[in-house]
Amino acid sequence: MAIEDRRQRERDARRRLITATARTLAETEGWEAVTTRRLSTEIEYSQPVLYKHFGSMEDIVEAVAVEGFEELAETLRAARGDSRASGDELGRVAAAYSGFAAKNPALFDAMFIRSTRLHFAAEDTPAPLKEAFAELRAAVATIAGGRDVDTLTEVVWSALHGLVVLGRNGRLRPGHDTARIELLVTQLRAASA
Repeated sequence: MAIEDRRQRERDARRRLITATARTLAETEGWEAVTTRRLSTEIEYSQPVLYKHFGSMEDIVEAVAVEGFEELAETLRAARGDSRASGDELGRVAAAYSGFAAKNPALFDAMFIRSTRLHFAAEDTPAPLKEAFAELRAAVATIAGGRDVDTLTEVVWSALHGLVVLGRNGRLRPGHDTARIELLVTQLRAASA
């Protein structure tokens, strides 16, 4: 059994190397630079080795996205629990979401912009996606009042996502990201009063 455990650890390490390399390439050069040929060159494994771990580039992007949702969930959890920071729970979480997107643009693209087979609110939704949504939902619940928390969370998420994407693509005035998020949170809080 020890030999099989070692082999599994080696497979897991190669998977992590592939996804980490894909993510690094995407963050530095964009997702267009991430090809199986380029990955195999960067990690010094043949393309067939890549395909032993991932059936396609889409599978690699999905693995990166799932890792991103793990990180997003942790980021939102930390923001929610940081009572020393300014603002209420929803304000801290909204700012953390925006900051996460700004700090990790290629990762954010893998999670939300690129086409994947990852779906929310489905039987096969991976746990990290559920956890990230649950962290946002917990913050939204603090201002929901009598409103349906799940639907309100989807609306808040959509608004945050829209602000992030429009800002990143130069569709909104630069330098006003924080003010827009504060206005959104203020309006949501006022609607619950």
